[in-house]
Amino acid sequence: MDIGLIIALVAILLVLVLGYNVMLQYKMKVETTKRQESARYLAVIDSTEDLISSANHLPFSKELLVCLNTRILDCLESMLELDPKNKQLAQRVENMRAQVKQLTENYDQKETTPFKSPSSDKQAIVMLKLVKKLRDTIRNEHNKGRFDTQSYVAENARLETIQIRINIENVIKRANEAVVRGQQGTALQLLKKGIDALSSKNDAYSNKAREKLQEMLNELDQKRANKSAEERQELEDKEKDNDMDALFGAKKKW
Repeated sequence: MDIGLIIALVAILLVLVLGYNVMLQYKMKVETTKRQESARYLAVIDSTEDLISSANHLPFSKELLVCLNTRILDCLESMLELDPKNKQLAQRVENMRAQVKQLTENYDQKETTPFKSPSSDKQAIVMLKLVKKLRDTIRNEHNKGRFDTQSYVAENARLETIQIRINIENVIKRANEAVVRGQQGTALQLLKKGIDALSSKNDAYSNKAREKLQEMLNELDQKRANKSAEERQELEDKEKDNDMDALFGAKKKW
């Protein structure tokens, strides 16, 4: 066989092998990228579902629930684009679309969990972290154009009020506990901090809460003033008794 032909065949074979390897590596890279993107979408779905499951701890509005469920739907649709032949994923997309439609058209606000004051500092911290995550989430959704500006502004204000309410209700609880323990100084500090936190707020809850805190502060100040007056009177009475003893001496027994 002609050596030149053999060399040409070998060269063609090498080119085919290299081409196959390049195509294989490209395909593997594409599959790896798809898996990574899918994993990222799954992480977003999981974190969002965790937020939705927390609806029994805080009052969730219709707009908030629609926003969170739409976020999940967007992730599922993006995953389906990566894997269009996945029938299970396609069914899940249809189910989520139906759920978003149901929330949008038929959600009953009366079903919302009412606000519950935190029973401890630990619970207050958990609730505050949840509110922060919700505010971060709706801000991200608004920035991506999936949450309209009017709804975002209203929902962010609502969540901010809840955040304030958690802090203030916890301050009131801690101040009352401090009074029971006889730590009036601590109670005064807590009440003053609560009033300072509300100084720039002008919503219905903040105004009412500020009045309540001020009443508690005034009452506590009055009690301290009354106690100081009693202590001064007792001291004056004691000094008078000492003066009488000094003038007339101790009583003698006959």
